[in-house]
Amino acid sequence: MGKIIVGKVSDITPGKLCKVSIDGKDILVTNLDGEYFAVDDTCTHAGASLSEGKIEGSTVTCGWHGAQFNCKNGNLEKFPAKIRNLGTYKVVVESDDVFVEV
Repeated sequence: MGKIIVGKVSDITPGKLCKVSIDGKDILVTNLDGEYFAVDDTCTHAGASLSEGKIEGSTVTCGWHGAQFNCKNGNLEKFPAKIRNLGTYKVVVESDDVFVEV
């Protein structure tokens, strides 16, 4: 599929959780101190949208049951049960545009 524009740099401010849909797949895009990261938006525990959770540092916490994932690599950081990591996507910034490669 290639690069898909998901917004402008000014739209994705540091600490903001932005949900985008690309071909029916929900992806969470975030800006961590000027670096952009993209992971699956759907929690692998019960299917909640992670963009409705909260972020602290590079950790996003699911608003439903508190599962915590690292936005930089998609890895599960904390949860009482072992669940799958999130899929990750490459983010490219060109001029003022933010793209996700899928």
